[in-house]
Amino acid sequence: MKNKKTAWCFNDAARLKGILKYTVFKGGVPVEQVEEHNLIVNGARAQLAHLIAGEYAERHITHIAFGTSGDVPVLADDEITGPFIKAISGYSFPELGQVQFDWELLTSEANGMAILEFGLLTEDGILFSRRIRESGRPVNKESDISIEGQWIILF
Repeated sequence: MKNKKTAWCFNDAARLKGILKYTVFKGGVPVEQVEEHNLIVNGARAQLAHLIAGEYAERHITHIAFGTSGDVPVLADDEITGPFIKAISGYSFPELGQVQFDWELLTSEANGMAILEFGLLTEDGILFSRRIRESGRPVNKESDISIEGQWIILF
């Protein structure tokens, strides 16, 4: 029997996956809980290639962005529309092959924004992953609304 050689490829980010989880609070009371898979965009591939080659400067995820576009994510996405950007609050490793980024949007932040999209950004501003609200309904951010979440990347 002849051995068939199979080419390994990293197409459509099939090896990397992400899960975005968050809770929307109004007046300190949870009003919505969301858990959705997200798209790991092409920018992630470039960042990871440089990272494992030893080019560590500015390649790690440090920020989350909130935006206003409801356009369906595609691999070529490289920005968040009208972003409000802030530092993530921490990270952990919940299981082997996973990294979790914790974040929060306070009642004093991004007020007046109709949030439809989320993005993880590296220190040098490269979009790593992107997600829109599956419901298509924005979180209309007001001073009594806060959001707490986790973004998990699975390898």
